[in-house]
Amino acid sequence: MVATAILVALAPVARASSGPVSVFPSPGTKYNQPETQITFRGVPAGQVGQVTVVGSQSGAHTGTIAADSDGDGGSFLPSTPFTPGETVTVTTGLSVIGGNNGQFSFAIATPVGPIGYGALPLVRAVPGGLQSFHSAPGLHPPTVDVTTDKAPASQGDIFVAPQFGPEQDGPMILDAHGKLIWFLPTPVKENSLTTDFRVQTLHGEPVLTWWQGNTNGGHGRGVGMIYSQQYQPLATVRAGNGLDIDLHEFLVTNQGDAYFLCAWRVQVPGIARPLVDAVVQEVDIQTGLVLFQWDALDHIPLSRSYFTQNRTGHNYDPYHANSISFDSDGNLIVSMRNTSAIYKVDRETGQIMWTLGGKASSFKLGVSTHFWEQHDALMHPGEQMTIFDDEGAPPRKHPTSRGVRIGLHVKHKTVNLIRAYGHAPQLPTAFEGSLQPLSHGDVFLGWGQQPYLSEDNASGRQIFDAHFAEPTGSYRAYRFPWSGQPPVSDLAASAAAARGGALDVYASWNGATVVASWRVLGGSSQSSLSPVAQNAKTGFETTIIVHAKLAYFAVEALDAAGKVLGTSPVQPAPAPQG
Repeated sequence: MVATAILVALAPVARASSGPVSVFPSPGTKYNQPETQITFRGVPAGQVGQVTVVGSQSGAHTGTIAADSDGDGGSFLPSTPFTPGETVTVTTGLSVIGGNNGQFSFAIATPVGPIGYGALPLVRAVPGGLQSFHSAPGLHPPTVDVTTDKAPASQGDIFVAPQFGPEQDGPMILDAHGKLIWFLPTPVKENSLTTDFRVQTLHGEPVLTWWQGNTNGGHGRGVGMIYSQQYQPLATVRAGNGLDIDLHEFLVTNQGDAYFLCAWRVQVPGIARPLVDAVVQEVDIQTGLVLFQWDALDHIPLSRSYFTQNRTGHNYDPYHANSISFDSDGNLIVSMRNTSAIYKVDRETGQIMWTLGGKASSFKLGVSTHFWEQHDALMHPGEQMTIFDDEGAPPRKHPTSRGVRIGLHVKHKTVNLIRAYGHAPQLPTAFEGSLQPLSHGDVFLGWGQQPYLSEDNASGRQIFDAHFAEPTGSYRAYRFPWSGQPPVSDLAASAAAARGGALDVYASWNGATVVASWRVLGGSSQSSLSPVAQNAKTGFETTIIVHAKLAYFAVEALDAAGKVLGTSPVQPAPAPQG
């Protein structure tokens, strides 16, 4: 038991702020990690003042206070973890939301170990299912077949992440017409999955972001990746408090924060097998400190889940959170598959402000607005929401999936259907999926486990449709305007001798978006090259036929104005065929 308390403060001790301060773990919560830090938000770290941290079993804890990069908070980092099952009492001189004269308590859960690494589900290779390139022999992305192509190119390029092999997975950019722009391959033998690949804005600059890690039982253990417009790594984001980032969401803010979901197994009295709790976490990308944390088990009764305790499986998975977005007031919107419900969460207190769908909906839903095992719930201005309505499995509630835009009348707690978006032919999606609103009322849909991507216009007409030739899928699919400039070292060229003395030169530049044409340089020596042929860019790889006898060659990438963007290394030309 505790004999004394140890005071921990910054030196010199600053006068504590009199304004309200949010703390995480939230006061009174029960399911917190032994490795948890204690977060203070709404006060500069230099004004946190004295902090006493005492565990009911582990005793007084020393530690340090680290400042958040935005200057609006800091975290007490205990020197040693807390003890599972104990209650931690924190005493401060702050005005703590939910506390009592600056004091608050929370409990530590009993973890049951991480979700084990699972084998990556793989599909069989089919004829023509993979792309290959002479100039980039290490790339084998899945072929994408476009069957309807009437969407305006101004809607942007396409961002997907094939996830079931059969040879390589990874983040993949296609142009507006479905042709490959960039692919970062992950061999399936590495057993690594990529999800939620998209463009986001960080500190005023467009960045590429995605989740990468291992999956098992529909959950993930991994990290968030952030890359620049030059396709160079900027940051690897990890969860705090001893958790791993789950595969379902990686949301970056322009201010430098990341929101994501975590799934961790805990022991709950009266339940024989491990329970998978769903956690929403916000971290400071620069420091890695936790800025916000919320878990479902403290706020949503298990009776609200459709995943019953007698359902088969090693883990009891009552929540299965799968998306995070924001309402206009800055509070969080969290979607959970296994309750078939969407929750608005107060980001200061963690309290649920309303529930949409499921067994205890705050809103009245009709037949047209009912959804089941949904994904990607996004709030929009005017109290509108878009949802990818899987209708799921098991059990399947409807033979086909759809996207919906609905209107929420919060005051009267009613919902109306604004528009539903299907696919022709109709598709049943058992899991995953996304709906992204675009300009002019268009929407872009990723059909998750199904290999399809489609776009509907404002009247609901399907104006774009494509699918992977392999029966693979992409967790989500997006369109974004994108301009990428990879390093010149990624510009690649190769050549093969053709009949009649001609030379087939192949050129590609993985990720380059402004190349308009390719020019071949050739000559009798490495130092005496001159232009010998030129072709407009025709796709990821362009073939240029050279009718000249060359000893050496190189290729130049040109923009629309004819400016040289990059030049490949000089190579010996293959001997011509007879």
